[in-house]
Amino acid sequence: MSEETGTKLNHLINQWPHGTVMVTSILLSMGFSNELLNRYKKGKWIKSIGKGAYALNNDSVEWLGGLYALQNQLGLSIHVGGKTALTMQGFSHYLTMGKAEVFLYGVRGKKLPTWFRKYNWGVQLLYVATNLFPSDCREGFTEYREKEFSISISAPERALMEMLYHVPYKVGFNEAHLIMENFPTLRPKLVEKLLWCCNSIKVKRLFMYMGEKHEHPWVRKVNLEGIDFGKGKRVIVKSGVLDEKYYITVPRNIEREGI
Repeated sequence: MSEETGTKLNHLINQWPHGTVMVTSILLSMGFSNELLNRYKKGKWIKSIGKGAYALNNDSVEWLGGLYALQNQLGLSIHVGGKTALTMQGFSHYLTMGKAEVFLYGVRGKKLPTWFRKYNWGVQLLYVATNLFPSDCREGFTEYREKEFSISISAPERALMEMLYHVPYKVGFNEAHLIMENFPTLRPKLVEKLLWCCNSIKVKRLFMYMGEKHEHPWVRKVNLEGIDFGKGKRVIVKSGVLDEKYYITVPRNIEREGI
C-alpha cells in the first residue's frame, strides 16, 4: 500500500463513527473510488454488508448503526417509533417482553434499502410505511445517543400514538391500555400538536379514551377544540362495549372494572 493510500485509509478510519454503516455514495463523494474501496475490502480494513454499504472490518455494527446511515447519509425519513422507541427511552419495564422486535416507521411509499432489509441484524425488523402522520409533521422526535453517533427516534407522545396504530392486531387493546397507564406526565402542547397532525381517527380516539380512563393530568390541559375525531363508530374490539363519547368498541372488562 502506498503512503498516499495509507494516509487516505487512516483518514477514513479516523472519521468513521464506530458502530455505523457507511454507504457507497458517501464514500465516493469523499474521494474514495470503487477501486480503492475494493482494495480496502481485500485488505480486510472494511467489509461489505450488502450492495452499496460498508462497515469497518473489526467493528460491531447493529441495526442502530444501519439506521444512522439511512437518516444521516441517505436523508431518509425513517425512524424508530412505537414500542421500540419507548423501550429505548427507559420504559421497557412497562412493555410485554418477547423476541426482539424493532418498529421502524416511514412515510407511505418509502422503502428500506435492500442492504438494510436483507442484512441479519439479529432482530426482527417491523417496518411500517404509513400516512399516520404527514411527511412534513416533524413534531414529537428526540435524539438518541449510541456510542459515537445519534439517531432520531419518537418521543413518548408520538411513540404511543404509533403503538396505538397497531391496535388490535400487532398490539392488543389491553396491552396498549396497560402501557398508557404509565404515562401521566406527557406534554399537553405536544400531544395537542400531534393530534392535529395525526391522520388516524382510530388512533386519536384511542389515545384520548385511554388518557381519560386513567385520569392522567395532561388530559385536562389538552385543547381538543377543532381537532377532527371523525364521525361514525369504530369497531376496535369485536363484541366489545361501545364508548359513547369516542364511539369506539372497547373490552367489556375495562368498562366493568373502570380501569
